[in-house]
Amino acid sequence: MTELQQLGKTFPRGSLFLFFLLGLACLWLPATSRRAPRPPPCPPSCSCTRDTAFCVDSKSIPKNLARDVISLTLINAAFSEIKEGAFAHLPFLQFLLLNSNKFSLIGDNAFMGLMHLQYLFIENNDIQSLSKNTFRGLKSLTHLSLAHNNLQTLPRDILKPLDILSDLDLRGNSFTCDCKIKWLVEWMESSNTTVPSVFCGSSPQYQGQKIRDLPLKDFDCITTDFVVHQVLPFQSVSAEPFVYASDLYVALAQPSSSSCTILKWDYVERKLRDFDRIPAHSAVYCKPIVAESQLYVVVAQLFGGSYIYRWDTNIDKFIKIQDIDSQKIRKPNDIEAFTIEGEWFFVIADSSKAGSTSLYRWNQNGFYSHQDLHSWHRDTDVEYVEIDGKPRLIISSSSQVPIIYQWNRSQKQFVHLGDVAEVMDVQMVKHFRIKRDNYLCLSRYIGDSKVVKWEGLRFTELQTLPSRGSMVMEPFRVSQHQYMALGSDFSFTHIYLWDEEKQKFVKFQELSVQAPRAFHPVPLEGMDILLAPSFKGNTLVYKHIVVDLSL
Repeated sequence: MTELQQLGKTFPRGSLFLFFLLGLACLWLPATSRRAPRPPPCPPSCSCTRDTAFCVDSKSIPKNLARDVISLTLINAAFSEIKEGAFAHLPFLQFLLLNSNKFSLIGDNAFMGLMHLQYLFIENNDIQSLSKNTFRGLKSLTHLSLAHNNLQTLPRDILKPLDILSDLDLRGNSFTCDCKIKWLVEWMESSNTTVPSVFCGSSPQYQGQKIRDLPLKDFDCITTDFVVHQVLPFQSVSAEPFVYASDLYVALAQPSSSSCTILKWDYVERKLRDFDRIPAHSAVYCKPIVAESQLYVVVAQLFGGSYIYRWDTNIDKFIKIQDIDSQKIRKPNDIEAFTIEGEWFFVIADSSKAGSTSLYRWNQNGFYSHQDLHSWHRDTDVEYVEIDGKPRLIISSSSQVPIIYQWNRSQKQFVHLGDVAEVMDVQMVKHFRIKRDNYLCLSRYIGDSKVVKWEGLRFTELQTLPSRGSMVMEPFRVSQHQYMALGSDFSFTHIYLWDEEKQKFVKFQELSVQAPRAFHPVPLEGMDILLAPSFKGNTLVYKHIVVDLSL
């Protein structure tokens, strides 16, 4: 039986006739209706086959290529930036060559969408840096070349998205071999990726050495920084942190707003918030004292007398309980509080020509005058310090060199011991201790500020720091680091860090604090903050952070 007879048994006769007519119609169709499929589109600057494109002098990344192109080459392109998702319209690319162009910037996620890309060559361009997100999404990439660019470093984790990378070429770049290259050395040691030898470029210490062979122990990449954590929108001239009933507070003297402001630390929001205000129309210092579980605040006013307030838990308010003798304290400038043999004292430095720096003692019912220390000398600051187990007061004055008083146990008074150093016009004296050694910072408004060290029976000069208009030179310790802040009315605040090897302070950081009057560290659980009251600008709260320079 013929095929036609078999077909006739399957279909009716009318159907066979229809097939016959369709066959004749196919023979009669015009030739144009029977052409092969059109070739894929190809831009004028490119040469294309069914699945490849080779482009020279393109003014942009070709957008009208066939979607199923698997190989693209761009040479001598007339543009310099590859933006995010630049090749997303070619999702089947397996090979991408971007050599000998003028590319200087490759954006984040530039190759996003190229899930099948295996080979990526970006050579002989002008790329100086890359983002850690440049190669995000390239899960199939096995070969990457960044050879002969101007790369000086690579960000940490830039290679993290490349799970199966087998070959990486970084030759011909001038890498800076410092902390930022440390991660790459570690990566080379732990990765199975083949990396031809790459050499250090611009680091004199390691120039010409193989990056793979760099000694990691030589890279000390951990440092610290102070960053603004909170801006308090007011001026202040003193800041005193204190703990009362297990909560953290700060007392700030604000002469411009006629108050002594008490702020409370909010442990949930991790910032200071308003708590209470004590009226003080010309406050220069607000000194909190917690004696026998009772909170007192000594408020020193430039005009109108000074007072002592007590926190009344029954009405949750500060109430004035005591006046301070205005005949002795005419122009207060600083307050220092301390305990000796279990007894509370505070001393007020008086900067008037007719006043007297005076010591007050707690006697169960309040603070009362205990001793006149230094009369008619225009005292600017007083510092309490224990040296060799002996309580001492160091008083600075605008009329003479700083002097030392030492506590006499039998007399229960301070007696004059001697001078600090032959340095006049000392605005502030602040003490710090490193191991067993005692030091003083002497800030001067006119002339260089000094750091002096206690040696034997006297202080000797250790370091001179150029300063102009310095009102505060404050040492402070945060997270095992010894710092010193040198503030000025005419320039940025300079933060210095103690160099144990050099046995002196070295410049560390600049802070933009206008006319600072103090720097006080506040240790918190898991966080350290630094208070910076300003006479001319906002009061700033800085956060101390640890920075890994290798990141």
